[in-house]
Amino acid sequence: MTPATHDIELTVNGVTRRVRTDVRSTLLDLLRERLELTGTKKGCDHGLCGACTVEVGGERVLSCLTLAVTADGAEVRTVEGLADGDRLDPLQQAFLDHDGFQCGYCTSGQLCSARAMLNEYARGDLSAASFTGEIGDVADGPKRLSDGEIRERMAGNICRCGAYANIASAIAAVHGAS
Repeated sequence: MTPATHDIELTVNGVTRRVRTDVRSTLLDLLRERLELTGTKKGCDHGLCGACTVEVGGERVLSCLTLAVTADGAEVRTVEGLADGDRLDPLQQAFLDHDGFQCGYCTSGQLCSARAMLNEYARGDLSAASFTGEIGDVADGPKRLSDGEIRERMAGNICRCGAYANIASAIAAVHGAS
């Protein structure tokens, strides 16, 4: 029996793509194998490490757990879509400045997750760490992202090299500049 396929259209890093895909294919496999965007990494392939994190519709998504067909009509941003030509995204530059990576395998997922996380914070989305500060933070959210808040919001991304302090510093630097 031949696997079922479906035609989907999605915008990846600003470019509209139309592709026929197996309905069982993940977004990760579509990005890497069909669209040749290999910046997004396959780590655990079980949604536990965050290496495959991309943005879909401005939200963080574990692409290894997302069926490609569910991205039909969506805007997808991968690590390849962060820089503007030769100019790095401020998060990419901050990761360089703060040594927010060691082996680099998790970096694409960390960057995509951090970009979406800063957008979530700007929208006023709260996290569990939002409720550990001042009483006003419970109602309105914290005025600034603390180190603890950044770490809580980034908890879905694993760095086996242990560069968490530098990653949090890089994110804090970008957040402080905004």
